[in-house]
Amino acid sequence: MIHGVGSHEAGSRADRRYLDAAATAPLRPEARAAMIEVLDAGPANPSSVHQAGHRAQQTVEAARAAIASALGARPGELVLTSGGTEANNLAILGLALAAPRGRHLVTTPIEHPSVLESCRFLERVHGFEVSVVPVDEHGSVDPAAVGAVLRDDTTLVSVGLANAEVGTVQALPEIAAEARARGALVHTDAVQAAASLPVSFGGAGLSAAAWPGAGIDAMTVASHKFGGPQGAGALLVRAQLRIEPLLHGGGQESGRRSGTENVAAIAGFAAAVTASAREIGTRALALARSRDELVERVLAEVPGARLTGHPTERLPGHASFVMASASGESLLVALDAAGFAVSSGSACAAGKDEPSPALLAMGIAPELAQTAVRFTLASPLDGDDVERVVSVLRSEIRSR
Repeated sequence: MIHGVGSHEAGSRADRRYLDAAATAPLRPEARAAMIEVLDAGPANPSSVHQAGHRAQQTVEAARAAIASALGARPGELVLTSGGTEANNLAILGLALAAPRGRHLVTTPIEHPSVLESCRFLERVHGFEVSVVPVDEHGSVDPAAVGAVLRDDTTLVSVGLANAEVGTVQALPEIAAEARARGALVHTDAVQAAASLPVSFGGAGLSAAAWPGAGIDAMTVASHKFGGPQGAGALLVRAQLRIEPLLHGGGQESGRRSGTENVAAIAGFAAAVTASAREIGTRALALARSRDELVERVLAEVPGARLTGHPTERLPGHASFVMASASGESLLVALDAAGFAVSSGSACAAGKDEPSPALLAMGIAPELAQTAVRFTLASPLDGDDVERVVSVLRSEIRSR
């Protein structure tokens, strides 16, 4: 256990608590074992015709089938990528450029940079128009607002299932219905949500409240959010849709993504997704209980603390705050010194001095947005952990 909280001294590595799972989840033992097995088998390129190459190709296809099965898709609907950023780029650029019925895109201001920058690229280079639908103070997207900007030439709507910074889960079934009624394709970045919520690309066996299922044309996931290795991900895309590849070369992934496959990472990805799917329901309940305890204590005992994101429609292990009269950087440093690894928001924005665009889009003032602190749980906290987190926050704020 961590001692010396009053002096903000960190304990040993074993004492530390990792509360930044939204940035990257701890590597699962199943993923580590699967990767080691591939690495120990020796070198092999899946495109080679010898026995070693055939073995590697079998590993890739078995992994593809396992990931697809866990996410309610068919193996042929899964394009393996280097991660969520590439998959988002492939979805937006690939679908928009392959067979556009027009040059109009719809998204929101709180999407991952890989979504927003892909839309801006299409706008800047290919003459697309982009409608950015506003969000409310909780980071929620109104499906009717999406419907209001749709046009007959809208090619694609891209709205993330859950926001990485504040954890808000969107009403994707209603948003998808609006888009489909006007004939637009729908993409969702499910990188943050898929490891925490019962996500199914096909929607079979799940209520609309849990996941939209039918109506989604493309979905992004990333290995390291499930507890797999970094550097692997996938785009799930309806088999009948044309998609323009980003990477041209050897024609891997049925011509949709060229490049020699990272067999070990793909195997680890599959092992992590499979393990996650087995426990996702019970794990979500346990994380939500722990999250609620943390939120309740922080709001009650830390002066100036305010929860960001939707109060109830949020990821189960996600608790994010802004702290009036505090320095976000000093809070992160104090928590880290006390043995708690947390963040201020999206890992892709780490090290930037500007306030979060997502928080600004929610109407939070710039100076308050810069005090953001995000706790994302890989496992439930115990009572002592919650007590120590609250103590550090309270002490740091009162010392200013």
